[in-house]
Amino acid sequence: MAVLDRTRTPVEPSAAPGRAAGGLGAGLLLAAVATVLWSGSFVTARGLHDSVPPVQHAFWRWVIALVAVAPFGVRAAWRERASLRKHVTFVTLAALLGVTVYNTLVNQAGLTTSAGNMGMIMAASPVLMAVYERLGGARLGPRRVAGTLVACTGVVLLVSKGSPTPDFAPGDLWVVGAAVCFGSYSALLRRRPKEIGGVAFLFATFVLGTLMLLPAFAVSVAVQGGFAVRPGTVGPLLYVGVVSSAIAFFAWNKAIALVGAARAGVVYYLQPVCVASLSYVVLGEDVGRTRGLCLALILGGVVLASANRPAHKRR
Repeated sequence: MAVLDRTRTPVEPSAAPGRAAGGLGAGLLLAAVATVLWSGSFVTARGLHDSVPPVQHAFWRWVIALVAVAPFGVRAAWRERASLRKHVTFVTLAALLGVTVYNTLVNQAGLTTSAGNMGMIMAASPVLMAVYERLGGARLGPRRVAGTLVACTGVVLLVSKGSPTPDFAPGDLWVVGAAVCFGSYSALLRRRPKEIGGVAFLFATFVLGTLMLLPAFAVSVAVQGGFAVRPGTVGPLLYVGVVSSAIAFFAWNKAIALVGAARAGVVYYLQPVCVASLSYVVLGEDVGRTRGLCLALILGGVVLASANRPAHKRR
């Protein structure tokens, strides 16, 4: 037995870096997928600003997301109902931040600011994610700090359009609140209880978040009336419900579990570039001359902060 133990020992450490690298790559890829899919939701928030009231937009988004997730989520949530009940405060807080408030604020912002501005300001939320992780005792490292600063510089230039005095619309302040909610939600995900699986957690937050939106939805319908059900409203709602909610949130939550909020948050800096491109194609919003430099800074910062250290340096 002693001989067998000695032969096993050298094998396990060499396998660990490969598994870690694989997890890092998968986590960054999932974060990128979520970021790209979310970009469309900013365009729909702006595109529907004059046809679907913000709260109703958010409510039907999550109803559609619930229907999409239900075939998998109901069974998982029922199987893990004891764990969900035990950690109901955690799940409710995550639902409030990530479902009820975050997207409602984004939709409200779409009334008075461009999709491009929403994407740019939302890109500040990874800074808050990194701060939360640092306060939690995580060591970010000089490379990740430098990459975050470089990417953040690109975001600031995008927002200001190269001017030292950026012109904020009222909706920009709503997006600031949304960024705080999203950054807090992402940092909270890192503390998700291990006994709650990803699908059960996703379904439970969707249910609770939608229920918390219900009173505001009822008020909106009573005061503002409903909206016209036609392809121009239903199509975007189906997109944000299925793609930007069910698929994107599952990918993001999994990415956080694999690489942490701070590192996934750096990938989120790609959002303003995606939103700017989509808003130009779909809504005809001006791209601006400074975006080339900003794109280089954001992409460079993402690569720098997301890069893994070589295996021999980790030991």
